[in-house]
Amino acid sequence: MQSMAAAKGLTLYATWHSRMALAVAPAKAWLQGKTITRAHITWREDVRKWHPAQDWVFEPGGMGVFDPGINALSILTEILPSPVHLTGATLTFPVNRQTPIAAALTFSGHVTADFDWRQTGPQTWDITVDTPQGQLALRMGGNVLEIDGKPITGKADIMGEYPALYARMAKLVAAGQSDVDLAPMVHVADALTLGRRDVTDAFHF
Repeated sequence: MQSMAAAKGLTLYATWHSRMALAVAPAKAWLQGKTITRAHITWREDVRKWHPAQDWVFEPGGMGVFDPGINALSILTEILPSPVHLTGATLTFPVNRQTPIAAALTFSGHVTADFDWRQTGPQTWDITVDTPQGQLALRMGGNVLEIDGKPITGKADIMGEYPALYARMAKLVAAGQSDVDLAPMVHVADALTLGRRDVTDAFHF
């Protein structure tokens, strides 16, 4: 599709909205050239809040907990100085559902991820990255940047991603360029292929 778009002078944009979160670009800049010693994603939210009574998310193709989890992976693949690959996964399926409600992932480079759709109360969308120069933390889905626990930039505004996404699209169209990065989806596909299956209690909305 990218080759076809280029041949016809059209724009193709793989839109990862979480990459447009306020603190993602500053986080990427801070990590540039640094050695990553460890990174961890904690992405836990309440499926009943974000997908109330939407059974399709648990049907084949609905992606289950990777529906929000891919947002975390889109940030991870954007900010790390070097790419990583999935080395293992444990996927937790409710006994009455076709897609996972939780996932534990391991990647090369000492990178791990914890996705869970069963969290109630405050939601958790955090990414921490350890380097010899200190620890970077992205909070609120990539909208708040901390270095060694101190706030650096951003604010808790998860809705600001969408205007930025459309602005990016407009610039691409005006320039006749494309932006296609399928790395987040590759990680999800790898997890669904390589993941060990655990079964948990039935889930009902």
